Amino acid sequence: MSFVRVGGVPHHVVVEGSGPVCVLSAGLAMSWFDWDPVVPLLTPHRTVVRFDRPGHGLSAPAAVPPSAAGEAHRIAALLDGLGLTGPATVVGHSIAGFHAEAFARLHPARTSGLVLVDSSVEERARVPAAPAVRTALARALGTALTAVGAPATLGPLTRRAVVRLSRTSGGDPAPAALVRRCYGTGRVLQGALLENTHYRAVAAELLALRTRFPLPEGVPVAVLVAYDGHEGGVRSRFETRWVERQRTLARQLGDDTRFEAVEPSGHLMMLDRPDAVARAVLTM
Repeated sequence: MSFVRVGGVPHHVVVEGSGPVCVLSAGLAMSWFDWDPVVPLLTPHRTVVRFDRPGHGLSAPAAVPPSAAGEAHRIAALLDGLGLTGPATVVGHSIAGFHAEAFARLHPARTSGLVLVDSSVEERARVPAAPAVRTALARALGTALTAVGAPATLGPLTRRAVVRLSRTSGGDPAPAALVRRCYGTGRVLQGALLENTHYRAVAAELLALRTRFPLPEGVPVAVLVAYDGHEGGVRSRFETRWVERQRTLARQLGDDTRFEAVEPSGHLMMLDRPDAVARAVLTM
């Protein structure tokens, strides 16, 4: 466990294992320890890098609002800070799928593989008006909620509930002390509010990047989509639509993109099916 300073912000980073580099980036409001079930499957074969984005996990608060290019460059800067300058397989879960894809497009020479784990998908995103005002409102809301003790009272409980609802079975395996340490703070609340506020702007920026920066030729890409397999295997209308959107994303990323519906799995695939995530990385 260590901290790497990027843009003046200390980033919490954990590096384990040996071999080719693999970077794991979790979704909005998630932490480095949410990859715990996947890591032991990878470390015999890969150098695994996990990090917390600003305002997440144990990292310091964000100095600037998130952007697709900014998050891509953040990954590159973290690897530089760790002395890992060779190509890496980048794994992005949920909103971090935007960041991982942006990294592959903006740093093609440093990308050896791209794995999107139930990634966010926005086909027609547009940048909302008044981003500076939105940033100010998000920060003000976070400050107000922290002042009345909301993170300490509700943060860990909210984290537990969200994880439970995002899995096919089981609760939150994260240690209670770690959950309290991270989610009982206004820092993590602020980080989640800031990323959520700029979600559509980041999505719109990625759509623009796709028109200017192709994915690196010959680099393997995998799109994994969660499917919980409830009701005797009959998909709900939402599930069917979600799987088709992910399938369309795979087609957009290239004819050779591997597409897999992982069953059974909820949105937190790394907890429900760590084997599927690890297999996608190791078969690149």
